[in-house]
Amino acid sequence: MKNIFVGNLSFNTTEDELRRAFEPYGQVDRVSILTDRDTGRSRGFAFVEMANAEEGEKAIAGLNGTQLGGRTINVNEARPKAERAGGGGGRDRDRGRGRH
Repeated sequence: MKNIFVGNLSFNTTEDELRRAFEPYGQVDRVSILTDRDTGRSRGFAFVEMANAEEGEKAIAGLNGTQLGGRTINVNEARPKAERAGGGGGRDRDRGRGRH
């Protein structure tokens, strides 16, 4: 499987349009245009999952820098999502309280 990042999308581009752009390169498993949680409007980028990594590479090579919806899109391999730091800020609770 290949996870692909697509940036600089027109805010009017639909998931169906994006799927149609990628399908000539191989099987598209999932298309997800990210939206603003408050407005529901497109954030201008998406992720496309293709079943076959080799087909995904061909799609990246074939579509990066091309026009879609009147804009030049950026297409490249998606980077793994960075893990967010969680919890209490990493402080030692006993520090500075006189306990040794």
